[in-house]
Amino acid sequence: MEMTLNATFLRGYWWRTWLLPLLVMGLLASCSSSRSVSKDAPGRSKSTAAPRGASTQKGLGSYYANKFAGRATASGTIYRPGEMTAAHNTLPFGTLIRVTNTRNGRSVEVTVTDRGPHTKGYIVDVSRRAAVQLDIIEAGVVPVVVTVLKAAK
Repeated sequence: MEMTLNATFLRGYWWRTWLLPLLVMGLLASCSSSRSVSKDAPGRSKSTAAPRGASTQKGLGSYYANKFAGRATASGTIYRPGEMTAAHNTLPFGTLIRVTNTRNGRSVEVTVTDRGPHTKGYIVDVSRRAAVQLDIIEAGVVPVVVTVLKAAK
């Protein structure tokens, strides 16, 4: 009986000192986001300056596959590879954003017309024309910064 009490005590001790703190840390870690959202300084673009306090996101960017050409987007417009458009999961349709390829510093201004990308860590899909200007065709996926330039009306 003394051995049973000791084993019960040790199991309770193990639970309180190791397992419970690990579970709490795991729960807290699962609440965090892999996307970084911060405030950007104005005037970082060569063409259109970002508004003061413009919201930015950092993550991965890719571009639409050719098979989507001519298909309707989530906003109802037709995707055309030659236009300067993008897909973003949360920004309203019609929002003007700057997408910057952080590997080479190239930027483009595109309008959000679709939802996506639907892959963890990816924050934007751009049209083929925008991808050519960003020089991401060969790589396919690059680290990018997305800055809101003008909110949708």
